[in-house]
Amino acid sequence: MSSDATHAALPSSEVLKKTYALDVFDEAGKAVSFGSLVQDQETIVQYVAQLASVRKDALSAASTRLVVVGCGEWKLIKNYCETTGFSYSMYADPSRELYHAFGLVESLDRTPAGQEKRSYISGSFLGNVVKSIWEGPLKNPQFMGKQGNISQLGGDFIFGPGETCTYASRMKHTEDHVEVADLMKEAGVAYP
Repeated sequence: MSSDATHAALPSSEVLKKTYALDVFDEAGKAVSFGSLVQDQETIVQYVAQLASVRKDALSAASTRLVVVGCGEWKLIKNYCETTGFSYSMYADPSRELYHAFGLVESLDRTPAGQEKRSYISGSFLGNVVKSIWEGPLKNPQFMGKQGNISQLGGDFIFGPGETCTYASRMKHTEDHVEVADLMKEAGVAYP
């Protein structure tokens, strides 16, 4: 299977069955099965938050919810949401079992030369690194080392209702999330 085909391959029914039984953790540290988050309605799941600009009324009108799953410890969720203004459901998968099951890879590569950067990439690489360090370990040294594997890439998926996945996109490099407008179009959610 080519890299592009792997990048967008939908998870098999066996993978869905396995992952629906795996636990993630909410901001209070309570274990919740992944399946319980996506089973009852169409759910956009992203593995890192780029979706703060999505309107709640648009999600509601499309009977769709938004869930972010990070690979760090659950104790960081509340601080992350306060720092970024992110107001949707967020969970932690510190074991990265979901990441591995969905074929999400590790890489620190950036946008390849000659490829256009995604619109959500703002500022310079160095500026973004400095901002991340300032907002993370310098402001919150108690969270140092709890953010998860920094080379773990995420992806964008649309699950449910039921044990289904209708869209998948796995990041190939650190600046490769699907454009928010394109992801919302796939989910039938008005944007912006």
